[in-house]
Amino acid sequence: MRMTRNAGTLFVAGALTMTLAALAYPTMLGLQTTASSPTRIIANTSSGPLTEADRDFVVKVRAAGLWEYPCGELALQKGTTPAVKTAGQHLVTGHAALDAADRKVAAQLGISLPNQASPQQQGFVATLSGDTGKEFDSDLANILRVTHGQIFPVIANIRATTKNTLVRALADQANDTVLDHITVMEKTGLVDFDQVLFQETTKPKLPAQNLTPPAPQPGEPTVVLTPPADASGVTVSPTPTIG
Repeated sequence: MRMTRNAGTLFVAGALTMTLAALAYPTMLGLQTTASSPTRIIANTSSGPLTEADRDFVVKVRAAGLWEYPCGELALQKGTTPAVKTAGQHLVTGHAALDAADRKVAAQLGISLPNQASPQQQGFVATLSGDTGKEFDSDLANILRVTHGQIFPVIANIRATTKNTLVRALADQANDTVLDHITVMEKTGLVDFDQVLFQETTKPKLPAQNLTPPAPQPGEPTVVLTPPADASGVTVSPTPTIG
């Protein structure tokens, strides 16, 4: 399913330093701000207890795919180098597989998933939608490297603490996907590590409404992330998925 582009004004297209300055919040939204009591058990399931943090993780894996997948599509369309196009293919393929696993886990655990990314995340897509040429390449590499770098330790924390076997398996797959995406962004040769590392450790507070993906409307069809058939001639090793 092709996703509509939000032409919001959260970020100024082409202004990389302004873009990076607005990025300091994890792709999956810092779990500590979205769960009122992260360790509180909200359900006992056949796969183990489900905590608030577990539920939020499943929701935000979904939200991540809803903005990073279209960024990958943009990279395939607009990237000016083979490395940027390869990064785009990894985004598309990785998040299609991760989203499929996430939707399966959510259904098994009774978790409602969004069909739109958060306003902040939609702003990232709007920025890249407005970029062209080398500016696009640079912004893609740095935006995605910041956000993936921020979420990497969050995934590790969920993997280390969850008692739910389904959430644990999802965290394994998310970890592999994020590490792959960090790697392909770095291989573009465009990552400004001084700026990226600064942004990874600087987390300004943003309004909650900008960080929360909207709940799906009753009867709203589920958005499915499906890789394009052409694959731009780029081969990506499949990531093991949750059975």
